[in-house]
Amino acid sequence: MMKLLLADDDARLSDLIKEYFDGEGYQVAHAWNGREALELMAEDMPDIVILDVMMPELDGFETLKQIRNKSSVPVIMLTAKGDDIDRILGLEMGADDYLSKPFNPRELLARIKAILRRASQEKEDDPTADIELSGVLLRRKDRSVFLEGELVELTTSEYTLLECMLLAPGQVLTKQELSEKALGRKLTMYDRSLDMHISNLRKKIGNLENGDPRIKTVRGVGYIFVASEQGV
Repeated sequence: MMKLLLADDDARLSDLIKEYFDGEGYQVAHAWNGREALELMAEDMPDIVILDVMMPELDGFETLKQIRNKSSVPVIMLTAKGDDIDRILGLEMGADDYLSKPFNPRELLARIKAILRRASQEKEDDPTADIELSGVLLRRKDRSVFLEGELVELTTSEYTLLECMLLAPGQVLTKQELSEKALGRKLTMYDRSLDMHISNLRKKIGNLENGDPRIKTVRGVGYIFVASEQGV
């Protein structure tokens, strides 16, 4: 049974989500604020965390920050409808996805299944097939990433994006292709999740020795991981 931790001070919405996910076979733990969520995580680590941005005592952003200091557990942020700033900030801080209120519980379930499906698929891959390219080492056995020998902390989505690109070095991967493979869903017109994850990933893995970015944008198409030995 998959364990879901929901942190939201909206009693009506929380009851609705809990009832729906109980019926879908999930074990749901509920916290009224970020502080309670962190305490519950210390007792029993969930498979995925749902964080509301606006909560008393400890809001979603500060809670996410503390989670990322200790864990790469998948996190979905719940934001106010149309609040792009909250969405962008959440993704920059390491959230794997976001969903605007109000929403249909079925949409939340679809997002959760996509994230958990990615994590499950990655575990089935050959654990010995490390990938090393352009100063980046990806160890698939324990899902760790090293840049020039130094450990780099990545979120689930960032790790999956990097893996997709390292498996196809020097090849242009379209945004639609990356969204479906790494985020588990088709890209929609106003969805900036993919671009934000790529931006965060770029900051973490930096540039090549010559100053060129390891991840290059192909305008209007997608992205490409630059293999230094190819001179791209």
